Amino acid sequence: MSVVSLSEAAASKVKQLIERDGRAGYSLRLKVVGGGCSGLQYQLMFDDKVGDWDQRSEEHGVSVVVDSKSAVYLLGTRIDYVDDLNGAGFKIDNPNATSTCGCGQSFGA
Repeated sequence: MSVVSLSEAAASKVKQLIERDGRAGYSLRLKVVGGGCSGLQYQLMFDDKVGDWDQRSEEHGVSVVVDSKSAVYLLGTRIDYVDDLNGAGFKIDNPNATSTCGCGQSFGA
């Protein structure tokens, strides 16, 4: 089982961004760091390194990497990409979050 899953829309957007930025061979890395109004926040970035303690999975042709410390907070998380009247961006649905802030970028666990 993957720690984090991507919707097809999210994977498509990630592929588009990787191609646009000339980052062939890079993975999408999701990380949890301290901060934000709820105590923890998400960081999404491209990374060309996979460490010994990282968990890597393949979702719709996109490599997804999560470090072992973040994996504890992210097990079962799903990333989607939405583009609607309210704006466009990645939406993170984390079943481990006990609270979230209005912006959706920070959470408590």
